[in-house]
Amino acid sequence: MTNQIIKKRYDKISSVFGLMDHMIRSSWREDLLESLQGIILEVGVGTGANLPYYPPNANITGIDFSPKMLSKAINKNSKIVLRGMDVQLMDFPDNTFDAVVSTCVFCSIPDPVMGFEKNRRVVQPEGKFVLLEHMRSENPVVGKTLDIVNLPTLRMMGANLNR
Repeated sequence: MTNQIIKKRYDKISSVFGLMDHMIRSSWREDLLESLQGIILEVGVGTGANLPYYPPNANITGIDFSPKMLSKAINKNSKIVLRGMDVQLMDFPDNTFDAVVSTCVFCSIPDPVMGFEKNRRVVQPEGKFVLLEHMRSENPVVGKTLDIVNLPTLRMMGANLNR
């Protein structure tokens, strides 16, 4: 699936995406982000659900390839720098960021290995790569259920529920 198809799908669902963001507990976001410092990149910033949980002195850049998602994120934190960009094609210099954050992003990246490699390139050697991602359940019944609903979800939204 090409990035352009996924981008169009995320643009289309941007108005209701906030409802899906509520599936992630606030306490998980808090635990993930509260101790981060310095220059931070959030890949797949989406509608900005993480933005209230960053420390006040954090210098945050958020990227997303959906312009409609980005337009919603700016309303949650006017201090953040937002850029339309694909995680697989980031143009930041090597070792730019103290931390890279990803929250439920790698389910929709066509080549997740490439996405990880690009993230590794832009984070400093002593930096952090912080993830909050979903994956296929190890419970056989739940895992099979995710396998069944994955194809329609992938076609509708571009997200793999069972990656």
